[in-house]
Amino acid sequence: MSRTVNGSAHTSGPVLAAYRYCEAVTGHEARNFAYGIRLLPAPKRQAMSALYAFSRRVDDIGDGELPPREKAERLDGTRGLLTRVRAGEVAEDDTDPVAVALADSARRFPLPLEGLDELIDGVLMDVRGETYETWDDLAVYCRCVAGAIGRLSLGVFGTANGHDHARAAEYADTLGLALQLTNILRDVREDAANGRTYLPAEDLAKFGCAAGFHSDTAPPGSDFPGLVEFEVRRARALFATGYRLLPMLDRRSGACVSAMAGIYRRLLDRIAADPEAVLRGRVSLPGRQKAYVAVRGLAGLDARRTARSPRGDA
Repeated sequence: MSRTVNGSAHTSGPVLAAYRYCEAVTGHEARNFAYGIRLLPAPKRQAMSALYAFSRRVDDIGDGELPPREKAERLDGTRGLLTRVRAGEVAEDDTDPVAVALADSARRFPLPLEGLDELIDGVLMDVRGETYETWDDLAVYCRCVAGAIGRLSLGVFGTANGHDHARAAEYADTLGLALQLTNILRDVREDAANGRTYLPAEDLAKFGCAAGFHSDTAPPGSDFPGLVEFEVRRARALFATGYRLLPMLDRRSGACVSAMAGIYRRLLDRIAADPEAVLRGRVSLPGRQKAYVAVRGLAGLDARRTARSPRGDA
């Protein structure tokens, strides 16, 4: 566990090894996320990697090949891990490095661990094959799988200069929705191949896309660019609100959030510029653009621009 020795933090070997495992998982599985958290000081970076590693485990269960009943059973097992973490029952020599790292992070930071329960609830929606009639329906799912992670991240970041934590949590939640909607647009073809549809049914019907996305061209007679433009406007409005979080964070935490959100916002811009690209393959951002976004975040440019903007847009 983490202790204080002569006023400085000391972390035991087993806990450091657990964090190294989580950081390796993060670096391998989530390059955009890893790119952002590298801007954080070590304790916060470690805690964020622990949150990601747990979340990755939950997502992998949902995306795996097991029958739905077995997936539900394994997800129940992840709830059991959370119960052990809350009860302080995870020893530093536990054989599960994710449990060790998450337990240590929960001791270091005020993590709202119920957010991880919400993540499990969201993945269970995937397991059940739920679809969403309206944006309000989809937003419930997005809050579970992304908004909750935003609130957990805020537990690591904290707020600066006396800012209201509850208001900051609302902005973190909204920023999570923006990121998740961007993910949904980027992965629309891949999700269709896996039998999943996330975009609201009423939006698909409005633009003639109810048949789904099963090839590298839009459904015949549809207005796919119109659908993408409609969803992009929604995502940009969410980003505008979520970016109000930036001036409420310390410099390095704000740089981390700005980098991660900035990468996805620019990804959204690429999708808007060529909507049908998401049907032809996975849209991504070149490394040089990610580096530019990180530099902007570290310089605090987005945070200052947000603070000046009445809409909160960066």
